[in-house]
Amino acid sequence: MPTSETVPEQADRIGAPLLAKVVTALRQGGAFLAVGAIGFLVDAGTYNLLVFWGGEGPLYHAPLSAKIIAIVVASVVTYFGNKWWTFAHKKGGSPAREYLLYALFNVVAIGLQLGCLGFSRYVLDLSSPLADNISGTLIGQIVAVAFRYWAYDKFVFTGEKVARSAADG
Repeated sequence: MPTSETVPEQADRIGAPLLAKVVTALRQGGAFLAVGAIGFLVDAGTYNLLVFWGGEGPLYHAPLSAKIIAIVVASVVTYFGNKWWTFAHKKGGSPAREYLLYALFNVVAIGLQLGCLGFSRYVLDLSSPLADNISGTLIGQIVAVAFRYWAYDKFVFTGEKVARSAADG
């Protein structure tokens, strides 16, 4: 049975939820990238202090260990940023479950970053600060960030969505 609803009215009815989803995805993605940028700075700063501070830092001959330490420090910072900002619109579930899954997915992400750094160091035989930062920090971060965003949204911060007001951002 035909309705008296016009095409523009139908488009408005369908378009509003789609627009809301796009705006939410952009806000969440932007927050995730901002938190990630802070994590990137913590990661890169910690790694460079440990490996290259004063020419040869305390972990100069153990770059993979230094990278693990740098990622762990950055992960602590980003956990709180993601929990309280990026995924704040989702009600919290079990904190123990969140911490466990967050740690688990960060271990996988660490493996991705270490794989990039290890390939550069031990396969390509590149060990300069520039090579380490491009392979372990830049390329490794890009791969790990894409994985983390998917995993956190899908498995870690899965609580029921709560309504946000315009003032919340």
